[in-house]
Amino acid sequence: MKLQSADAGTNPTLKTIRPDVIAGLTAAAVVLPKAMAYATVAGLPVAVGLYTAFLPMVIYALLGTSRVLSVSSTTTLAILAGVQLSQVVPDGDPAKLVTAGATLTALVGVMLLLAALLRLGFVANFISSPVLTGFKAGIGIVIVLDQVPKLLGVHIAKQGFFHDLLNVAYQVPHSSLVTLAVAVATLVVLIGMEYLWPHSPAPLVAVGGGIAASWFFGLHAQGVATVGLIPQGFPSLTLPDLKLVEQLIPGALGIALMSFTESIAAGRAFASPGEPPINANRELMATGAANLGGSLFGAMPAGGGTSQTAVVRAAGGQSQKAPLITAGVAAATMLLLAPLLGLLPHATLAAVVIVYSVGLIQPAEFLAIFKVRAMEFRWAVVACLGVLVFGTLNGIVVAIIISLIGLSSQVARPRVSVIGRKRGADVLRPLSSEHPDDEIFEGLLIVRPEGRIFFVNAQYIAEQITALITKHQPRVVALDMSRVPDIEYSALQMLMEGEARFSDRGVMLWLVALNPGVLEVVRKAGLAERLGRDRLLFNARAAIERFEAQQAEGKQQGRA
Repeated sequence: MKLQSADAGTNPTLKTIRPDVIAGLTAAAVVLPKAMAYATVAGLPVAVGLYTAFLPMVIYALLGTSRVLSVSSTTTLAILAGVQLSQVVPDGDPAKLVTAGATLTALVGVMLLLAALLRLGFVANFISSPVLTGFKAGIGIVIVLDQVPKLLGVHIAKQGFFHDLLNVAYQVPHSSLVTLAVAVATLVVLIGMEYLWPHSPAPLVAVGGGIAASWFFGLHAQGVATVGLIPQGFPSLTLPDLKLVEQLIPGALGIALMSFTESIAAGRAFASPGEPPINANRELMATGAANLGGSLFGAMPAGGGTSQTAVVRAAGGQSQKAPLITAGVAAATMLLLAPLLGLLPHATLAAVVIVYSVGLIQPAEFLAIFKVRAMEFRWAVVACLGVLVFGTLNGIVVAIIISLIGLSSQVARPRVSVIGRKRGADVLRPLSSEHPDDEIFEGLLIVRPEGRIFFVNAQYIAEQITALITKHQPRVVALDMSRVPDIEYSALQMLMEGEARFSDRGVMLWLVALNPGVLEVVRKAGLAERLGRDRLLFNARAAIERFEAQQAEGKQQGRA
């Protein structure tokens, strides 16, 4: 009986921990090979990928609000970091690159922590979804092209996407057949396993196979480039180089934005209904601390990865114990397996990068956007081309500008509707071709603008209302403000000037359905006093009733 009681007491704990242990080990088999591959994308030693899958993951697990988010490097962050590092360390010296990488990661962490202090969590929604789709597609194309020379065993001088594309084409006849064979074998393993067994440890099998083939066939002696010596043990303390700070700040800002955007998107995507909501400002703090802490031990910029988090969730992960297990495996790898990893062919790592970067290119997503909104589809295409034409870091600026233009175009031309009444019913609605039988009121024009009215769109709204007055020739214009949450000062002045012009033309302006905030602004500006209580009405129906009452009163006076 005692044994049964003991079992009963321990089973709940085992049941809680077991799924996280399995998920953590499964994720490690996928995350660690990819992390090493992403380090090569950034031009950093392979060991930096292991460092990034260790301390940043531990720090986020202790501070973050997502229960399963796996934080290490991602394809987007790796390519952005690589572009920035190549600018500050053009000679590619490994020691200088590690120091510059740690400095860049520290700056990313500081920026994220400052954003958390300033409560800038709303920045998570700063880049629109279609623009982000295009930006990531551009990043994916750039990464694939960047890795193709490693698949072929050739080298090109990087000069920009389109120059690089031509250079790769010229180098194809000079490919190393042995290197190409290693790459093709790796691609077959990765693609085949992912197809037959989704979320499988395919990267681990590919990396293990590459190391075994390198040792058994002596691939390095046959001209296949390998990773080389990897230091065994935990990383040493790496202090940032303050001389590089000024050069790295622009790139760090873009990387910090993408790190947070990717992290919050992945955290929200894999949050279960019963779990606490993702806190954007807390996520800023957690990812900032993860980057700053990781930088002291040579990690590259880190963020939450969608694909690796998907592995954790698919394997049954329920809490941040799973990423802690993954971090533990990274530590064990650094301590025990570093010498073996030195045999790993670069072609194998390049194949891993390509397979897991192609997912950034989503033609189906472009098609879905096109079916719903052609304008947003154009934004996505321009964002993609921005990365290819201007480069990855400048591509972020292009993406932000496109998002701002998209936002401006939406708020600069708000909907302005004429309100009519459904014939035979007390239903008020905007006039449209779908309801040609709706009635309007002779002499009364009810106009409803929608959205906040401010300096960007005030002139457009004024022009629309003036055109409607010219068309309908009303005696009274009832401006239905029920869909206007706020009116800015310059827009209010324009409204007051418009009211004066309407009066000169014999057209009376009524304001209808003002919310308390807008009503307060109208009162402070003196417009309410000028209009009087009779021209400030509760809703559109009250405006119709008052107008009809005035009409009836006028007819009676005419008869008298």
